[in-house]
Amino acid sequence: MVVTKNVKLPECNELMVPEVDLTTSTLMSAGAHLGKDCEAVNNEFMLCRYELNDPRACLDLGRKVTACTLNFFRKVKKNCLEEFKQYSNCVDKSSGNYSLRYCRKTQAVFDECMLKKLKIERPDFGYFTRARVHCSPSPAPTAPPCPCHKKYPDATPSLPDSRPRPPARFTSRYYHVTE
Repeated sequence: MVVTKNVKLPECNELMVPEVDLTTSTLMSAGAHLGKDCEAVNNEFMLCRYELNDPRACLDLGRKVTACTLNFFRKVKKNCLEEFKQYSNCVDKSSGNYSLRYCRKTQAVFDECMLKKLKIERPDFGYFTRARVHCSPSPAPTAPPCPCHKKYPDATPSLPDSRPRPPARFTSRYYHVTE
């Protein structure tokens, strides 16, 4: 990406946040509950990213997502540590690709603990793929002026419909259309 002198980049201290330095098996094991617990904050962040198309404007929301993740793992550590350790260890050791299917028994124990102590129910299969409307409590963000996101008109003119079309040489032009 080319950056001109007119683009203000954030300072290093603006980008410094405590990292979530956990293993893949730990994140895979807690992913469904984490996604459910931090759903609102994450949706706000993604909405900001898609509306503005500029990650610099969403740094504060990114910090909130990281803080929510850290807070979630603190709650898990305080309430369901042993159950989570067993489940995460099973996911880590049972397959080479962190498959959850070999660890359903330890998953059930962890899910029960999360429901009982933290009141977080494991979302059903396909929950995160469903389309939902996110009602944002904050007003629509305003984009900072950025000279690198210019809009250009489409330079390719479309072909007129009156242009003659020769017949297709090998098959119908409408082969993909089913009756």
